[in-house]
Parts: sequence; C-alpha cells; structure tokens
Amino acid sequence: MGQKTSPIGFRTGITLGWQSTWFAPKADYGDFLVEDQKIRRYVDRKHNRQMPKGAVAKVEVIRTRNEVKVTLHSARPGIVIGPRGGEVDRLREELEDMTGRKVSVNVIEIKEPDLNATLVAEAIAEQLCKRASFRRTMKQHCESAMNAGAKGVKIICSGRLAGSEMARKETQKLGSIPLHTLDANVDYACATARTTYGAIGVKAWIYKGKFGEEIEPRQIRRRRPPRRSTNPRGGNRPKAAPVQDRKNVAKTEKTLTTETTENIEKPVISNQ
Repeated sequence: MGQKTSPIGFRTGITLGWQSTWFAPKADYGDFLVEDQKIRRYVDRKHNRQMPKGAVAKVEVIRTRNEVKVTLHSARPGIVIGPRGGEVDRLREELEDMTGRKVSVNVIEIKEPDLNATLVAEAIAEQLCKRASFRRTMKQHCESAMNAGAKGVKIICSGRLAGSEMARKETQKLGSIPLHTLDANVDYACATARTTYGAIGVKAWIYKGKFGEEIEPRQIRRRRPPRRSTNPRGGNRPKAAPVQDRKNVAKTEKTLTTETTENIEKPVISNQ
C-alpha cells in the first residue's frame, strides 16, 4: 500500500497553522465546514478561473461569534482590490449574501510567486492548456524557483502528455525535498490542465529551508558550452597542411631556386 501523504496536512498543527480557525458545537460543525468550502470555491472561480486573474493562492477563514474574516493571499493584489477598493467591496457583499453573516475581507500580497507551489502548479497547467512543451515548461519553473531561493523543487506531470495515446508520468527535480522532516518548510499543491485530448495533472513540491530561516535569492550562472575544435584529435591547435599541399610548395620553391641560379650563371653577351 502507498505511504505518501500531503506535506500540508502532515505539518498542520505542528509547524503549520490551520487554514480555518473557529470553534463550533456539534450541531453547527458540518454547516460551517461546508460554508468554508463554498467561500473557497467562489473565490477561486472569481479570481483564478476568469480574466483578469488575481492569482489567489490561499484563503484563510477566521470565525468569531458574529463575523467571518476572510484573508486572501494573492500575487496580484491590485487586481483583487480593484480601483478604489471596488472589487473587494463587491466580493464582500457577495460573500455576505452567500453566508448570511457579516464578512470582512483582507488581502495580503505574496512577495515571491516563484516560491508558492499553488501559483507554480497553476502556471504550468495554464501553459499546458496553451499547448506549450511540458518538459521546457517544467524545467523553466524549476530553475526560476531555485533562483528565487528555494533549496529544492519537484514537479510531476501525468496524463496524455503532448497528446500521446498512452498516458505517462514525467518528473523534474532540482535540489532536495525532505518530506519526512517536520521542521522542513515544504509547500505542496496540485492543479489540473484540461486540454482537448484529456486532463493532465500537475503536482509541485517546493522546499524553502527550515521554518524560521530567511530565504536568500540566488542566481545560477549558466556555463557556456565548450567550443567545437576544428582539430579531430582535440585541442585548438591549427590544422597541419595536407601532404599534397606541402609537396606543391616544395616543388614551387625548387623551381624558383633553379631559375635564379640559371640567371646568375648565364654569361652576358654584348653586340659590340
């Protein structure tokens, strides 16, 4: 049997906090749980599935006795807030109509989108829908995450990749992903690319280091490919002249020498 588990659920309550924070009696627990799910689905449909996309990666819900506080973590807060806060006010009114409670909406900016697994997985899925090369797309996002300061990245795409008849799984990995270490800050997300030839699943793991460590961005220097040497034996030495050319040069030098000698030895005859 498989022993894999979600890195988010594995760390929740130990090193990660809950995404919904409230207390409810037994009778209301199910209603609150369904309501939270409706809020998340509505926000995802509004800001992630239609243009302009707000890139909302996480929705946190905190309930008090009379109020529901919804916090949106977004890479593009300007689109979520809207001009003069118009979009946030509209969203708040729609959530109040849905839940029947007073709702307050707060927006937090994600400083580094390349280190957020949800945004990386959604970006890859979006590019796969546009028929981009899956290998190049996976490699680009792995490198950009490592350049942003990640210590390890793993991306898995599975399905009918490139429209092939047989579904398969492709993995791209850079650095290390310590899944068993509870102290390791590993972000995980999955997304689905719905293409014309079937659904392609995308999973992303990003290891950012230990909890509490600062993430330092780094630039990976790309090495230049070595020049191809003209000499088949290797090295950059110039090619030796062919044997036939050397013979022709020697023959020409010999002819010139003979002519010079004849001119010197030939007597000068005067007509006097």
